[in-house]
Amino acid sequence: MPSSFLLLAPFRVRPLLAAAALICAFVPGAAQAQAWPTKQPIKLVAVFPPGGSVDQVARILAPVLQQRLGQSVVVENKGGASGSIGTAAVAAAAPDGYTYAVVFDTHGVNAALQPGLPYDTKRDLAAVSLIGTGAMVIATVASSPYKTFADVVKAAQGGTSISYGSIGNGSLGHLAVTMLAKAGKLDLVHVPYRGGGPLMSDAIAGHVPLAVGSVFLAKPHIDGGKLRALAVTTSQRSANLPGVPTIAESGFAGFDAPAWWAVLAPAKTPPEIVQRMNEEINAALRQPEVADKLAAQGIVTNVGAPAAAQTFIETQLDTWAKVVKANDIKAD
Repeated sequence: MPSSFLLLAPFRVRPLLAAAALICAFVPGAAQAQAWPTKQPIKLVAVFPPGGSVDQVARILAPVLQQRLGQSVVVENKGGASGSIGTAAVAAAAPDGYTYAVVFDTHGVNAALQPGLPYDTKRDLAAVSLIGTGAMVIATVASSPYKTFADVVKAAQGGTSISYGSIGNGSLGHLAVTMLAKAGKLDLVHVPYRGGGPLMSDAIAGHVPLAVGSVFLAKPHIDGGKLRALAVTTSQRSANLPGVPTIAESGFAGFDAPAWWAVLAPAKTPPEIVQRMNEEINAALRQPEVADKLAAQGIVTNVGAPAAAQTFIETQLDTWAKVVKANDIKAD
């Protein structure tokens, strides 16, 4: 063999060895993804208590995913601290594709309101799917002098201080109206409630002039004639309340503050598993019966890739962090 080859051989072999090592490094993850989900049941952690929209989303998805994946899918409710307790449990779970969080829009606010979170919202969790978005609605008691949202704006800009209720300090409704009030120089005073039930009771009784909450929360009372819907917070009208204008239509161009629901995984979950779970969720969302059930919750379904969901969530985190900081908003 020529001596020149002997001299060059080590340099030719090293790249081959490095490539082989790189391939071997990916084998465990690839093998894990190939075997998934045969090892054990899949857990969907609903980060709010039973009965709310997060719980409903998880329970609508679970049986369809179970059928498609051929593996048991169980829902576990782990509520508390605006969803951060359940989210923390998922962030700390094994990244093996068997544990997911079903979260609400509070996930986009908690990092700004709860600086002591035991997880990093951007680094410790990976978006799997943005399930959908939904409108919030600003409503008033049926006997209110405010017939339109324009009436509210006129009064709140003209020296009248108007109180509005939300489901709590730092809720998306609170932040959305805070952003709106600042943009329009509206004198709107926040009254926090501990949940949707007390908020609706006081709104119906006229104890608080305005209420902001999800369409799912307010619509039964709007349909029953006890509340009057004035505006929705999304850039497009809600299919559940097609006759109600958007805030953007009411003089605040570009205003968009949707409620949203998403599925997350621990950050180091193999991308192949995240992609497969995303595809199965998308397939479930395309089923008319699933879309109809979610629509009944006021949710417009979204079919998209994990990267798009991650971008959406990070935009929400950045948007509401600025509102929290600029207005010195504190959690309950």
